[in-house]
Amino acid sequence: MRARMALLQAGVLYQPLEVSLRDKPAAMLTLSPKGTVPVLVLPSGEVLEQSMNIMQWAFAQTGDAAGWWGRAQTPLNQKLQAVCDGEFKDHLDRYKYPQRYADAQDRSHHVAQAQFLLLKPLNDALQETTQLGGLAPCAADIGIFPFVRQFAAVDPIAFETMPLANVQAWLSHWLMHPLFMRAMTKQESV
Repeated sequence: MRARMALLQAGVLYQPLEVSLRDKPAAMLTLSPKGTVPVLVLPSGEVLEQSMNIMQWAFAQTGDAAGWWGRAQTPLNQKLQAVCDGEFKDHLDRYKYPQRYADAQDRSHHVAQAQFLLLKPLNDALQETTQLGGLAPCAADIGIFPFVRQFAAVDPIAFETMPLANVQAWLSHWLMHPLFMRAMTKQESV
């Protein structure tokens, strides 16, 4: 999701293909043996397999004229992104799919850790402004948003009762954002 949003925002033309992760195409596995998405094949033949690498590449194609990547490079935004992609994602996975993880603890443990590690600091960061880029959004917003969306979707009623008013408003904004709507458009499947 965040790779698509970055490509769209940067105005980079690309050919999206929906992939069933239960039935991964051989061509995809040849390009990217890790077998996860996203995968972006550049015109040079180089393969990018990490969404943050795709985001950085996309914004570099336009010289980041709108400042989406640049505004995301503050120490706070970089820390939030690292926590999101690391410890928060680990707890999110165990919260969403406890049956997949032998080390999963009670769901309440993973919720508490998710709040402590990312959601509370994110809420604090959004206290003075509506976006992580200040008055304008940045790559950190679209880099973190999909994971907060997943967290909220596990138990929407519980999420709405958490003392995270700034995060809840930020998430609502992004769920209605035209960039997200465009990224959610169904594509050709393989």
